[in-house]
Amino acid sequence: MARILSQFTITPDSDGDYTLHLEDEDGETIEMTASYEQLDLIVEGIEEVLDMDEEDALEVDEDEGEEKSTEA
Repeated sequence: MARILSQFTITPDSDGDYTLHLEDEDGETIEMTASYEQLDLIVEGIEEVLDMDEEDALEVDEDEGEEKSTEA
């Protein structure tokens, strides 16, 4: 079962790489080292998924706004 992400940090190290700390909701942390290129690929992957979901997310926000205006 996938763990739920609670928080994360990315810090540069002295070798020109980056250290990722991924913490789950139970406080368990995974530490990984990644290069600039790897982080760039992660960013591209996240942007691609979010772009696909953006329209659906905006529709939900608009629906919530309509509900709020009809309640008042």
